[in-house]
Amino acid sequence: MKQFLSAGVAGLVLLVAVALSQQAPKKGDDPQSALRIQSEDRNPWTNLRLNNAPEDFQFAIVTDRTGGRREKIFSKAVEQLNLMQPEFVLSVGDLIEGYTTDREKVLDQWKEFQGFTSKLQMPFFYVPGNHDVTNPEMEKIWQEKFGRRYYSFNYNGVLFLILNSDDPPGSTSISETQAKWAKQVLAENADARWTIVSMHKPIWNGDNEKNGWGEIEKSLAGRNYTVFCGHVHRYQKYVRNGMNYYQLATTGGGSRLRGVRYGEFDHIVWVTMKKPGPILANLMLDGILPENLTLPETHEPVTVLNRQATHPARGFVYLDGVAASGATVGFHLKEAGKKAPRFIGDAVVEGDGSFLVSSYAAFDGLPVGEYVVTINYDGRYGPVGEKKGLMPAKYTKADSTPLTAIVKSGKNEFAFDVRADTMTEVPVEKK
Repeated sequence: MKQFLSAGVAGLVLLVAVALSQQAPKKGDDPQSALRIQSEDRNPWTNLRLNNAPEDFQFAIVTDRTGGRREKIFSKAVEQLNLMQPEFVLSVGDLIEGYTTDREKVLDQWKEFQGFTSKLQMPFFYVPGNHDVTNPEMEKIWQEKFGRRYYSFNYNGVLFLILNSDDPPGSTSISETQAKWAKQVLAENADARWTIVSMHKPIWNGDNEKNGWGEIEKSLAGRNYTVFCGHVHRYQKYVRNGMNYYQLATTGGGSRLRGVRYGEFDHIVWVTMKKPGPILANLMLDGILPENLTLPETHEPVTVLNRQATHPARGFVYLDGVAASGATVGFHLKEAGKKAPRFIGDAVVEGDGSFLVSSYAAFDGLPVGEYVVTINYDGRYGPVGEKKGLMPAKYTKADSTPLTAIVKSGKNEFAFDVRADTMTEVPVEKK
């Protein structure tokens, strides 16, 4: 038996509006919206239910570009987004370097950035980050150029809630006015099939009763939603109230680029909205290439940072004599005239207890100086499961840890044997 499904070959593209089956077309069907193919008792395909439901759509998310931005990353990401052809692009803030009250400098930075977004072949939705609205002067420029610092839109039944996590400038908070606005928007879109929240900072890690996030979560209660942020330049997934919260890595912002395990990489997030919810794919920028495998050269000046010379630093950590696998070791530099030590570098402890320290780039070591050392199963670089909380509290904070390290020119090696009640520093055996 043979049967034919009507309509034109144009139905093969993803923009078709009618789901396909092996049934004959019905009267009134759009002849340009279905697949025409010969179907027999045995066919060389699994089914003809094309993955093109009318409610499905794709968008991309770019993350931090600044905070030590690197050469020609974001500008090339624009070319890569045009290759991918999402329906629109969403950001999570930190688009310019900012941190100045020099109006002309800020305007020049926005001119440069808007030169990139003007090349996109689809809409770009701005989100303010701390680098974008650092101070009242920069907030004023934002309002002059873009108007609202928080807003919403609804596309194909999905509500997009764009928040400002630096309200007022220089804070990590959401103002009462903004929280009330969000509550009203959510109420007006009570029938949205999903809500996408985009903001810059992972504000939920703070005091949610004081920073305004608690009110936002109360307003989100009872609905399906997903939250995206940036700021930390390290990818991490959280689950709160049964919903997924994503802290994204970088799209050109400062990063040690230690790889997936550390959550340090340049990427865009490709989001496909399906009926059950969003499906995410993290696309590494190194893997998005055109048909000739060569991206065009782009022009994007970089920020030259005042970085100190580093020296190799490695070591071992044991907890009660056992390798502290999965723990994070942090090095905090003591500086003359400053009360609190300044965080410089960190490392993850491997299965054998070893670690390699990174400050500015992958495994580059540390600048010369005297450090206090923290060790914690904090889950910053992957899940820690039952280990979380095992490390005695005094070792987890720079102001209470008894651990120290002196970094000198040349190779540096340390070992720490942490006990529940005492701590001894074990010298590394020289070979």
